[in-house]
Amino acid sequence: MDSLTRHTDYGSTSLTEADVDPDPLVEFAAWLARAEGAGVYEPNAMVVGTVDADGRPSSRTVLLKGLDAEGFEFVTNYESRKGRSLAANAAVSLLFPWYSLNRQVCVLGTAAPTSAAVSDAYFARRPRGARIAALASEQSRPIASRDELERRVRELEERFPEGTEIPRPEHWGGVRVVPREIEFWQGRTSRLHDRIRFTATSEPGAGARGWTRERLQP
Repeated sequence: MDSLTRHTDYGSTSLTEADVDPDPLVEFAAWLARAEGAGVYEPNAMVVGTVDADGRPSSRTVLLKGLDAEGFEFVTNYESRKGRSLAANAAVSLLFPWYSLNRQVCVLGTAAPTSAAVSDAYFARRPRGARIAALASEQSRPIASRDELERRVRELEERFPEGTEIPRPEHWGGVRVVPREIEFWQGRTSRLHDRIRFTATSEPGAGARGWTRERLQP
């Protein structure tokens, strides 16, 4: 396969310590806006890595749904594979792979469910079909066939006709990831990539968080 031997040059765009904001979450917001402005497909897509109670890692792509000064938020079924893993081990990684920009951001942090009010707000903003799907799917559980899943959807569509309120399932909601490390990666020629890592020096909730910044070798 040609893809296994092809060598792509990632260009000369640099990333220096002077280029990045002292607050990595402010810098991340700028990178996300750049990805969106550049037309990156699903710029808020991220790979979420978890480790379950038996020490088995797994990863999957989800969409970032919230960002503020404290961290990152996404939504999930709490009884899914990722939900059960996070309940057993709150350590989590996030990876934002913006391939067309030769950029990625890697986050290590701790996850916890958001409040019910935040989860309700996320659920209310979902399209009707996505809300029905959240009720119909026992995420990550085996099912006999696609037909069985679609039968559940039809039953719920009849139960909650257009214009009626669809309740948020208790097992569905938001997850907040509070970062302890955020690394900004810029691809460079000859694989001499630029990597700037921020590490938290204070805990969340105690005012503005402190961060150290250092350059990593590629």
